[in-house]
Amino acid sequence: MAGLYSSSRPTSSSSSSQIFTSRLLLLLTVLPLTLACFAFVLQWRGGLNDPITRWSPDHYDFPGMGSSPPSHHSHSSSSDCVDLLGRSHSPSFPYYRDWQFDYGSDLRPKISITTSTSAGLEQILPWMFYHKVLGVSNFFLFVEGKAASPIVSKALETIPGVKVIYRTRELEEQQAKSRIWNETWLASFFYKPCNYELFVKQSLNMEMAIVMARESGMDWIIHLDTDELIYPAGTHEYSLRQLLSDVPGNVDMVIFPNYESSVERDDIKEPFSEVSMFKKNYDHLPKDVYFGNYKEATRGNPNYFLTYGNGKSAARIQDHLRPNGAHRWHNYMKTPNEIKLEEAAVLHYTYPKFSDLTSRRDRCGCKPTKEDVKRCFMLEFDRAAFIIASTATQEEMLQWYRERIVWTDKALNLKLMRKGILTRIYAPMVIIQGLRESGVFSSIVAKAAQTTLSKDNFLKSIESSNSSTTTTSNSISSRKIGIGGESQATARRVLEIGDDGYLPSAIPPLSPPSLDHFQFS
Repeated sequence: MAGLYSSSRPTSSSSSSQIFTSRLLLLLTVLPLTLACFAFVLQWRGGLNDPITRWSPDHYDFPGMGSSPPSHHSHSSSSDCVDLLGRSHSPSFPYYRDWQFDYGSDLRPKISITTSTSAGLEQILPWMFYHKVLGVSNFFLFVEGKAASPIVSKALETIPGVKVIYRTRELEEQQAKSRIWNETWLASFFYKPCNYELFVKQSLNMEMAIVMARESGMDWIIHLDTDELIYPAGTHEYSLRQLLSDVPGNVDMVIFPNYESSVERDDIKEPFSEVSMFKKNYDHLPKDVYFGNYKEATRGNPNYFLTYGNGKSAARIQDHLRPNGAHRWHNYMKTPNEIKLEEAAVLHYTYPKFSDLTSRRDRCGCKPTKEDVKRCFMLEFDRAAFIIASTATQEEMLQWYRERIVWTDKALNLKLMRKGILTRIYAPMVIIQGLRESGVFSSIVAKAAQTTLSKDNFLKSIESSNSSTTTTSNSISSRKIGIGGESQATARRVLEIGDDGYLPSAIPPLSPPSLDHFQFS
C-alpha cells in the first residue's frame, strides 16, 4: 500500500499542473476578448450620428435651412449672393455643430438689436449671425434701398427671431404721429438732409423698436449700424449675454466705447473677414498715452477718429424708455443710471472699402462746398470725404484714400501698437469665417430663392405693432399732431422752442477729445 501511494503522487501532481496551465491559457484568451467587447460597447453610439457625419456638406441645421441641401438657381441675383457670401465644405468651427441659434425662454437676459439699413446680404448676414453667436436673440431691421429688395428681404424673413420693417407710406404716416415731433430734444435735427435726416429716422425707428422689444419679452435693446460689431471683451465665454447678465440691476444703460477700424490695404472686399487692426477709444487709454501720441495717431486728419468717438449703448427695457439719438437712450421719467464698460467695445468698420467714398456721395445731394456740406454731415471727416468724392478723379480719390485712411506705414503701426493705441482683434474674423465655411449664409440665400415674398402679409401684421406706439403705456404713447400742414406748423413751433437751449438735445455722433481738450484740462 505504501508503494502504491508513493507511485501515484507524481501522477496527481502532473494532472494538477496541466489543469492550472489550461485554465491560465483560457483566462489569457478570454480576457483580451472581453476587453475588446467592452471597448466596442463603450464606442457604440446606439444609432446616434457620429460627430463627423454631422458636418456632412449635404446636411445643414442652421435657421432658414430646409431638410434638403441648398440648390443653385439660374437666377443671377441669388447665385451672385451665394458666390459673394461663399461656401466651403471644410468647417473650421466644430462647436457650431447642430446649433440652431434659437434661444429658449429660459435663457436670460434676452437681448435685441435694432438697426436702420440699406445694406445687402453680404453685409447683413455676417453682422447678424456674429451677434447671434454672442447671444442676441431678436433683430428689428428697418430696411430700405437694397435691404428692402425682394431677394434680400425674403432671405431675412426666413431667419427666426428677425422682424423686417419696410419703409412704406403706412410706416411714415404712423411715425408722423410720434410724440417726438412735439418734443424739443430732437428738434435741432429736423428738416436737414443726409446725416441729419438719417439721425431723425433712426430715432423714430428706435422708438418703434422699443415697443416691439417689449412685446417680444426682451430685457435689453441695442441700436447698432450694420458696419458695427459688439466686442464683449472681459467675458470668459465671449458672450454678450454673460456681459449684460453681470450688470447690476440698478443700471439702466451700458455704454460701449467704440474702436475704429484701421485698414492696411486699399482693396478690402469683406471688412469683417479682412480687417484685424483697430484704434482704441480714448476711454480705454491712459490720458498721457492718448494725447502724447495724438498727432501721429491722427495722421493729418481732422480728429483722432475719422468719425464718431462716443460709442453706442444698450438699454434695459423698462417703462418710459425712449431713444436719445442713435448713440444713447433716455427715460421720460428719470435720468438713466449708466455705466461705461472698461474692456468691451463696439468695433466700428469706418470707410473700410474704397467704394465707401462714392457710396456716401451718392446718398446725398449737397453741393461739394465747405459751407454746404455742413448742412449734410455732422463730422468734419465726412465732409472732407464727400468733397473729395464729388470733385476729384478716380486716381486722386484713391491717392487721398491711401493717405488718409489706409495704414501702410508698418513702423508707425508697430510703434502705436506698442503704445497700446492700435490693437489686433481677431475674434470677429474667426467667427464670421467659421460661419461662412459652415454654409449658413449661402444656405439662407438658397432657401429664400425657393420661397415667396411675404411683404404684403408682413405689412398687415406690422400695422398693429406700429399703431401700438400710440396705444401702449406712457413710455411710448404719442399725441397725434396730424399729417401735412398741421405737422409742419407744429414742428416749426417746436424748432422755435428748442432754440433757447433750455431742454437737453439728443446726443449726436461726437468726435473724440482733441488736443484743445488737453490744453484746457
